[in-house]
Amino acid sequence: MKWIEYIRSFIETYAFGVCSYLGDKLRIPSYRIRIFFVYATFIATWSPLIIYLCLAFVLNLRNYIKSKRSATWDL
Repeated sequence: MKWIEYIRSFIETYAFGVCSYLGDKLRIPSYRIRIFFVYATFIATWSPLIIYLCLAFVLNLRNYIKSKRSATWDL
């Protein structure tokens, strides 16, 4: 189990050095900065798909409302 702690220490020192540096400078725990980067990456990666689906929903709803409204005025 000692080698697992060594690997974890090594990865946190070299891979997460940026988060640790920012955490030290901003006086924020580094794990919160890591979580922020994970969420930001998820949002940035999926944002075009989410925007596309929202626009498709709005356009579909708009066409539905427009077809119902024109049918009402035809009576």
